[in-house]
Amino acid sequence: MPAPSSERTERLLRELPDVKLLGLLHGASNYTFLTRLGPHAPSGLRAVYKPARGESPLWDFEAGTLYQREVAAYELSKVLGWPRIPPTVVRQTAPHGAGAMQLFIDADGRHFLGEHKALHETWVRVALFDVITNNADRKSGHCLFDPEDHVWVIDHGLTFNVDDKLRTVIWDFSGDRLPPDLCGDVERALVGLERGPLAPTMEGLLSRGEVRVLKRRLRGVLDPKWRFPEPTSAWSIPWPPV
Repeated sequence: MPAPSSERTERLLRELPDVKLLGLLHGASNYTFLTRLGPHAPSGLRAVYKPARGESPLWDFEAGTLYQREVAAYELSKVLGWPRIPPTVVRQTAPHGAGAMQLFIDADGRHFLGEHKALHETWVRVALFDVITNNADRKSGHCLFDPEDHVWVIDHGLTFNVDDKLRTVIWDFSGDRLPPDLCGDVERALVGLERGPLAPTMEGLLSRGEVRVLKRRLRGVLDPKWRFPEPTSAWSIPWPPV
């Protein structure tokens, strides 16, 4: 579940003044900045800032929408109750304009490929979330471990496409049924998207078609015949995998 202070953290990420750019994060395909927010926050609140203007053009995702997909993934995770995604908001006032502002996680060097034989309940939730959001880029290094051994997942800019785009390193559950204890969470998200408060939130971040297909995917995984998908080709695994 998101941390109890997530609502307060969201407010700070949106409203704290004095956004200071500390530097670019290396290895990202888009401009991604480590920032410090607010002169009066304890030691400064560190956050990851992804401005719309820093997104690289893609043929299959509308330009300037990746940051909104990051926020949509976080909002969906809050309703599902999993996986852990750092608080992520749309920030309008920042050095390079509107973008996603996400709480920085002080992680160690562990990631999925080194830990995949443990934490079954965590990984099955991440894998299911990636199916539901149609994640086109689940690398092992997007699964972070904090000092308390909590797993946080990041980098959800390539999600919610209307076409099948699933690319992930987590194929461990292929052929498995939906775990019964997760059915209620998926049903709650579907209800929230159809007639609850999640609907206007997602409609403000995604296109109508993307919201419609998201509902279809939620209904799909609730079908008793549904199984975790199998990889279809080498393309099904992102490169590099970490």
